[in-house]
Amino acid sequence: MNKKLMILPASEFTNIRLVTVPNDIEEHEVYRHVTGLVASVEEKDPDYTWEDIAALLEDRGFVSVDFILGPALD
Repeated sequence: MNKKLMILPASEFTNIRLVTVPNDIEEHEVYRHVTGLVASVEEKDPDYTWEDIAALLEDRGFVSVDFILGPALD
C-alpha cells in the first residue's frame, strides 16, 4: 500500500520536514488539518520547537520520516 507523504517546507532548509499522512484524512483536507495543528502549538507556546509539533502530529497519526535533502532544482 502506498503511503501519502507531506513535505512541511521551511525558509531555512535544515527545518524542512517530511511526514506520512494518515489514511483516514482526505487528501484535500490534509493541508488545512496540519495548518490548524501547527497553529495550535504556536498559540500555546511562542517558544515551541519541532518536537512540540511532531508530538502533536504523531498523536493525530502523522509520522515523521527521515530523508536526505537533495540538490535544488531551480
